[in-house]
Amino acid sequence: MIKVSVMYPNKPGARFDHDYYRTKHLPLIKARMGAALKYYTIDKGLSDRDGRAPGAYVAMCHLLCDSLDEYQSSFGPHAHEIDGDIRNFTDVTPIIQISEVVVENSAKGETETLRRSLSPNMSDQVIP
Repeated sequence: MIKVSVMYPNKPGARFDHDYYRTKHLPLIKARMGAALKYYTIDKGLSDRDGRAPGAYVAMCHLLCDSLDEYQSSFGPHAHEIDGDIRNFTDVTPIIQISEVVVENSAKGETETLRRSLSPNMSDQVIP
């Protein structure tokens, strides 16, 4: 699985319409990419690691696809339209990184492991 991270650096006077980003831009991407886009997340920057506002990025989105080929073949034909929509919500130039997802949803696995370790005989018990 790959993740395409689109990060919008925070800078004084930056214009960013979070509502448009959430309700128009990302749904546009989803509509154009179709089933190749497994899911996406949107982050709204709050603070740095010490809790001081503003954060390094005003916003980010992460697009998750099964492979780089699937991403490129589904996004590529619509790149001009999608890139053209950026001016409708921001004047910030995004930084884009494509990564391989090494661990996905680690909390779910840890929760399951913890549950089993706390109740090792639960599967043997019959609940009336």
